[in-house]
Amino acid sequence: MSDILSQAEIEALLSSLSDNGDEVSSQKSTSSKSLTAYSSTNRFVKALVNYEAYDFRRPDKFAKDQMRTFHMLHETFARLFSSSLSSYLRVPVHVDLVSVEQTPYDEFMRSLTSSVINVFSMSPLSGQAIMEMEMSILFSMMDRLLGGPGVSSKVGNILTDIERALTEGIVNRALTDFQTAWEGVAQFTAKRERLETQSQFVQIVPPNDVVVFILFEIKVGDMRGAMSVCIPYLVLKPITSKLSAQRWFSGNARKSAGKYAAILAKRLEKTSLPLTAHLGRTSCTVDEMLDWKVGDTLILNRKHSEEIEVLVGKKVKFRGRPGIQGKKLAVHVTKVAPEYESSEIKIRNADLYE
Repeated sequence: MSDILSQAEIEALLSSLSDNGDEVSSQKSTSSKSLTAYSSTNRFVKALVNYEAYDFRRPDKFAKDQMRTFHMLHETFARLFSSSLSSYLRVPVHVDLVSVEQTPYDEFMRSLTSSVINVFSMSPLSGQAIMEMEMSILFSMMDRLLGGPGVSSKVGNILTDIERALTEGIVNRALTDFQTAWEGVAQFTAKRERLETQSQFVQIVPPNDVVVFILFEIKVGDMRGAMSVCIPYLVLKPITSKLSAQRWFSGNARKSAGKYAAILAKRLEKTSLPLTAHLGRTSCTVDEMLDWKVGDTLILNRKHSEEIEVLVGKKVKFRGRPGIQGKKLAVHVTKVAPEYESSEIKIRNADLYE
């Protein structure tokens, strides 16, 4: 067999190669059409469904309902702390909630500039949280506490012993109100652990851990400043099931009913009630009444041996007999009035003798 191809064989081979190339190109065009159709279908689906960008490097730990609960909790805290600061500084103070976000811990720390950082615990919840205030607004509050006009003129972030003590007093009030605002969701004790002015010395969780970042604005007179609270997800993880708004409201209702029942009972025990003994009735004309004198005797429609009604308010509650104890008139209770006699009755003032 000859290894050299003839001219006819070469042409036949080239022709077969060109046919294969057409098939490949047609397959490619078919694939591109199907790909185009697939991507157009995706665009159609995307037009119907609202997609949201999701960063897998920063996963969200809390649902929207739980974030709404955080918002309501810290609006309550803002109102409590505003009232507490106003009475403490003796000047109108407004604390407003600005935002509630979940963010990595390192981003929260990078947002801090010149501020006082207070690390606190939330026992029995494990872990620590942060409450920080800007230096400017904090020095303004301290100036008012010391009798000044509330002007922040100090430069630097080093606190003296007196300034540290005043700062601790303000922060302790804030933590007390923070604890009160959370009572409907979780029972814990907010306790200040340490105070820092340099953010690099505060590392309560790893940098990439998710935290809840709550930002507030404080207005004291003409001064304004920021305050924020940072709570790590690991601290709140044991109580995430309690962070739904519906459960929070129902828990508040049950808690309020039980919380104030004992207080209301004690107050009711000390409540004064009018107690009236109804001796009897009589009737007379206006002319006869004008002729009454001291010592006159009025004849009632009841015998002295009959029982009289004893009313609490306007309801008959007891029956008894009139008498005297020492130099005072008295009524001896003989029995509790039946329920049908406890209905309200209308009695004229002239018929009542206490």
